[in-house]
Amino acid sequence: MQKLFGQLGQGSEIKPPFRCDYGSHILAGERLFMNYDCVILDCNLVRIGDRVLFGPKVQIYTASHSLDPSVRKDSWEFALPIDIGSDVWIGGGAIICPGVTIGSGSTIGAGSVVTRDIPAGVLAAGNPCRVIRHVNNFGQ
Repeated sequence: MQKLFGQLGQGSEIKPPFRCDYGSHILAGERLFMNYDCVILDCNLVRIGDRVLFGPKVQIYTASHSLDPSVRKDSWEFALPIDIGSDVWIGGGAIICPGVTIGSGSTIGAGSVVTRDIPAGVLAAGNPCRVIRHVNNFGQ
């Protein structure tokens, strides 16, 4: 994995199977834990902070397609970066969409579809994912 990722911090563990487009666009900090069956479509940069936990089947998609069918017929895709802060827990089966930032200390509930930025220190869940509450006054 050290050769596959652009950066993979010490103490990281990735359970197979794991799939990605390139790997070189994934920059992960220390002690990343990625459970079974995770997918990262890293057509653009994916930054992952320290001590981040992924449940099984988490999917991170930087790739997207135009909503306009006349544009879509002539181009395959575009990609937007994703930034995940430190001390984040992403529950199993969550999907992180292109261009999203998840703030440090946040928890994303299992099965959530994250379509917009999530601030630091919150519990967020649902489809679309929304903030449920703040967690332990993180960062204050």
